[in-house]
Amino acid sequence: MTTDPLTPLLTLTDIGPAVEQARDRVDQALRHRALRRHGGQVAAEVSLRSAVASAALEGYAHERETVRAGTVTDPVLQGALRVAGALPSLADLWPKAPRQVLAKLHTLAARGTISEEALGRPVAEDGLRPVADPAIGARLDGLADLVAGGTKASPLILAAVVHGELLALRPFAGPSGVVARAAARLTLLSTGFDPRGLVAVDVGHHEREPEYVGAAGAFATGTPDGLRSWLRHYMTAVEIGAEQITVIGDEILAAA
Repeated sequence: MTTDPLTPLLTLTDIGPAVEQARDRVDQALRHRALRRHGGQVAAEVSLRSAVASAALEGYAHERETVRAGTVTDPVLQGALRVAGALPSLADLWPKAPRQVLAKLHTLAARGTISEEALGRPVAEDGLRPVADPAIGARLDGLADLVAGGTKASPLILAAVVHGELLALRPFAGPSGVVARAAARLTLLSTGFDPRGLVAVDVGHHEREPEYVGAAGAFATGTPDGLRSWLRHYMTAVEIGAEQITVIGDEILAAA
């Protein structure tokens, strides 16, 4: 019998309860009455806020209302918007062809920031075979195996690992963090945890940016304490993302 590679993460101190609490907060938020008639409007607003937050985490911060008005031409922000808009259409493909989807996400995110030839190509690879750093290719393959059904762990644990590993590897040129955050959101969509893309996890990362940066660095060490630090942060970000459902839902109902 093959041991699930992510099972040990639930044995880290406080992680099991943190996962359950995050799941409960999401379940509670998804009962908001605005979702009955305005679910599409909520999802669109979550997509916008997530894109703005993701671009800001790359160092390209813009006021949300300015972005909503369509006057921001910054290519990183535009890439984050393209990625956010594409996630629903990529959710089914993600567990079937993770490497293909990562290439697509990078193409959407980095267009206008790097050369056309580099779009969709891991920085350490030429074609399909790793040449500069085989370890990066091997770790991407391992991550793809997890996404393709190599674990029975909670979708929240899997999404956190996808996110943390892609941040640690930075396998793409340009705004690689946008790709990492999008891949994590795709994991929540494709596993059915957040099928409509309503949990604005990236807003949670942005609201706790110093913690996000520190915890991502801790994850990259691969130590139990480092993994625990990242998982704790990720579950907190999920809770903040769930709160956004309530905030947005209340705003929409008040304006109706």
